[in-house]
Amino acid sequence: MQAPQPLLQRLAEVPGLGSGRRRLVVVLSQLGDFDSLEYAQALGSAWPQLQEAGIDLVAIGIGDGPGADRFCRFTGFPRERLVVDAEPQLHRALDLYAGLPTPGGPWPALLLMCAGIGSPGTLAEVLRGYTGDRQAPPRFADDAPIELGALPPMRGSLFAALGQGYQRPFELATVRLRNMVEVLGAWRTYVPRDDFITQRGGTFLLDANDALLYSHRDRGILGFSATMARPLAFLDPYLNPAS
Repeated sequence: MQAPQPLLQRLAEVPGLGSGRRRLVVVLSQLGDFDSLEYAQALGSAWPQLQEAGIDLVAIGIGDGPGADRFCRFTGFPRERLVVDAEPQLHRALDLYAGLPTPGGPWPALLLMCAGIGSPGTLAEVLRGYTGDRQAPPRFADDAPIELGALPPMRGSLFAALGQGYQRPFELATVRLRNMVEVLGAWRTYVPRDDFITQRGGTFLLDANDALLYSHRDRGILGFSATMARPLAFLDPYLNPAS
């Protein structure tokens, strides 16, 4: 199956992303969306592996230049791999989920989606952040500093008493709290306009000939991957082909 034509047309506008090698294209929601930050943090950590495997990476998000600069400084996502659009034109062309239609505008719709209405899986994923997940890796090394705005700084060793080698209770919730503190402290940098705060994104992995190897379309908040315990599991056959 060929990749969607609107996606190929958009990639043709990004220097160096034509056919000829595998490309991971992540269509992010608003830069200030917590999904975008969490996904970008995972992708930033995996960027060296992607390069070694010969997979190019580009993310296309909703925002502007100053927001993109801050987003990349905070998440560790490579700035040269992030493209921003002021409006979700590509999202619309790809028919990505725009969120729950609500007469009251984007904020009531967002609050309903945070409550799981029109956003399947959101509440279960929020709960997983608090209860832990033995199928997911830990989120903090013992010596990792944890800054939470005005709260006293902590270290990852706080979670050591709860176990080792898996995602401990409250560990992912702490990651999300840290992301929330960052976004709310610079809201208009991350989100110049509120119009698109319910817009969801998608993931597309293309081969060298523009065939679609993998795709995922987000259906709700905290649904940016089909396997949230390991959001990049779909890349395993390409990063570790012998496994």
